[in-house]
Amino acid sequence: MHFARCSTFARAGRGTIAGMTTSHSTRGIAMVLLAAMLWGTTGTAQSLAPAGLSPYWVGALRLAVASAFFALLAAPALWRRASAPRLPWRPVLLAGACVAAYNLSFFAGVKASGVALGTAIAIGSGPIWAGLMQTLAQRRWPAPVWWAGTLLGVAGGAAMALNGHASVSAPLAGIALCLLAGLAYAAYALLNKPLVAQSGAASANLAVFGTAALLSLPVASVLGGPLRAPGATWAIVAYLGLVATGVAYLLFSHALRHISGATAVTLALAEPVTAFALAIAVVGEAPSAMAFWGLAGVLAGLLLVIWAELRAQASRRRAADSGKGAQPADGADGGGSA
Repeated sequence: MHFARCSTFARAGRGTIAGMTTSHSTRGIAMVLLAAMLWGTTGTAQSLAPAGLSPYWVGALRLAVASAFFALLAAPALWRRASAPRLPWRPVLLAGACVAAYNLSFFAGVKASGVALGTAIAIGSGPIWAGLMQTLAQRRWPAPVWWAGTLLGVAGGAAMALNGHASVSAPLAGIALCLLAGLAYAAYALLNKPLVAQSGAASANLAVFGTAALLSLPVASVLGGPLRAPGATWAIVAYLGLVATGVAYLLFSHALRHISGATAVTLALAEPVTAFALAIAVVGEAPSAMAFWGLAGVLAGLLLVIWAELRAQASRRRAADSGKGAQPADGADGGGSA
């Protein structure tokens, strides 16, 4: 798989487990949690936007704005490294297609399945997809405690989405689109990890999100119709592109240098926690007791995954210090083996 071997890196020990300390893992975990908090503002921001702009256009335009943001950040480094090797185009194209597919399938799936259920399926399936794909790439399972935390967090997210309802229904097509969104997001995270290691977060995201924007804009014009938006809508699009996408994915990509892709995807389950808090504080919603129990499940699951990641990093560091050798950093798994 490209995401397992698209690059090796040899600068200052950054590509070895010996160079990845527990403090680095803690930093990576904090970056993902902060990114998830920014992602969690997306729904509230969109709810405040005037009606009239198709969600397909929202998704495509925020990718374009984020690409401009990454271009500004990456310009100095690209100028200094004009003769440096370019990123491999196949992983970049595939990662860009994953980001575009995530945006389009997420919005379409949520429209068909409902906001609560669609978001729960898309975000909740991402960690499971990431764990399975990482297992295929590394040919070993993450530790049981990692899976326990992941499944607990997913179950908690589902309880938050149900919010006291005994059952919910959705068309199979909507569910399939949300599952596709989770798969695309997980694949992007695993593909982006070696790209970031090779060229840095800003440059890698410029290539990936620029590709995604080029793929998404024509699709939005077909599915979303002509671009018509009131002036106030552009302020929301700018926020979504610069903050909820640009800054958030920059943090997420930096975190991939310190923690495994599967763990990063699981920690993004903190997103519905932020959305939950904003729904109460800003929108004025009154969640059920089930939603609060779900919140507790998500937080407990995140703690388990964080513990598994820190334990795995400490174990690999001890192995490296004892002279047992080092593995490539993109071989780090979500919590290590059992």
